[in-house]
Amino acid sequence: MCGRARCTLRPDDFPRACHLNGRRVRHIDMNRYQLLYNVSPWFNVPVVRREDDLNDDGAVVHCMKWGLVPSFTKKTEKPDHYKMFNARSESIKAKASFRRLVPKNRCLVAVEGFYEWKNDGSKKQPYYIHFKDGQSLVFAALYDSWKNAEGEVLYTFTILTTSVSLSLVWLHDRMPVILGNKDAADMWLSGSPSSNIDTLLKPDEESDLAWYPVTPAMVKVSFGGPECIKELQLKANETRSIAQFFSKKGDKDEQGQKSHIKVAEEEILNTDQTQSLKQEPESDHVGHLCSPVRPESFTSTRATDIKVEQDYDESGSKQSSTWQTGNPPEKVGILANDNVKSLEEVETEDIKPNVFALPWEESGDSKTKRDYEEFSGNVIRLAKRVNKHLSPSKKKAKGGGDKQPTLFSYFGKG
Repeated sequence: MCGRARCTLRPDDFPRACHLNGRRVRHIDMNRYQLLYNVSPWFNVPVVRREDDLNDDGAVVHCMKWGLVPSFTKKTEKPDHYKMFNARSESIKAKASFRRLVPKNRCLVAVEGFYEWKNDGSKKQPYYIHFKDGQSLVFAALYDSWKNAEGEVLYTFTILTTSVSLSLVWLHDRMPVILGNKDAADMWLSGSPSSNIDTLLKPDEESDLAWYPVTPAMVKVSFGGPECIKELQLKANETRSIAQFFSKKGDKDEQGQKSHIKVAEEEILNTDQTQSLKQEPESDHVGHLCSPVRPESFTSTRATDIKVEQDYDESGSKQSSTWQTGNPPEKVGILANDNVKSLEEVETEDIKPNVFALPWEESGDSKTKRDYEEFSGNVIRLAKRVNKHLSPSKKKAKGGGDKQPTLFSYFGKG
């Protein structure tokens, strides 16, 4: 796309810029021409075309309005120069507005440079594009004439565009058709057969183009002085490339993922530690059916059993502690000896249900009788303690006739 250009050439510079050396040249309506740094559609711009007589080898520098108005437009219709200020070179042979102009109505447009906008989100930054050596750019164009209701003839033109070159793909997807040398300009202007011009309507990859940012103020057509082509120094954050943007975003995402992974690992570790502390050996009140030994609870279970054995040896009053763990006194020594086994031996040996018999079911009449008597004494003492806690904390006044007998009063009577 080409919608703004710099055109400050003098009238005599156009034949030289269009490689018309040695040819006869005449000028038409050049009094309408103004040197401007910011030219847009509807402005008068000089173009170079062939003479009306095809047998005449001369050329014409004709000042026309930018923005094509087809000759078949109604005379009463107001011309719209912004509707066709560009024409896609791929479709000029298919559309009626351009197809009839290709054989005889070709022309050249010479400018020092043109402007293109780069979309940066909601902001648009203009760039000035030109040749590094300062030579003029020559565009391929088509022109037409239209007569209004008053009989005035208006000459207008449109600039052809093509796909963008590799050097400007970052800026836009279209660019003007640049005729970079004398042979290309002569072929387009001479009226060669249409089949030969296809090679001219491609992006010029050999052109030594340069560009730089300029002030956004030139978006206004009224801003047309030399300030339009003054290079603008962009801020560092405005010149940041897309690759840098995505790399920083990727770093942030990677850091976020690492932090989430670290938090998850800490949660899993805490959970494992809590579950390990909560795990205890399973026991049953009758028969004491033990579950298979788990490696994480192996050490803690053995330590508890050893402590119970020491308490049992010190005093018989602490014998109840052994029953709370589910390990009878006779089995404590066995469990203590098992403590010397390593984890590998426990894992490799066959795991079988560990069934313990009650004390009175073991062999030995004297030992069984002694254990049973001690167990019965402990039960009686425990019953007294329970009865004490269940009795009222405050006694009623003496002389009350509603005092209820307790459990031990019956035992006393007996």
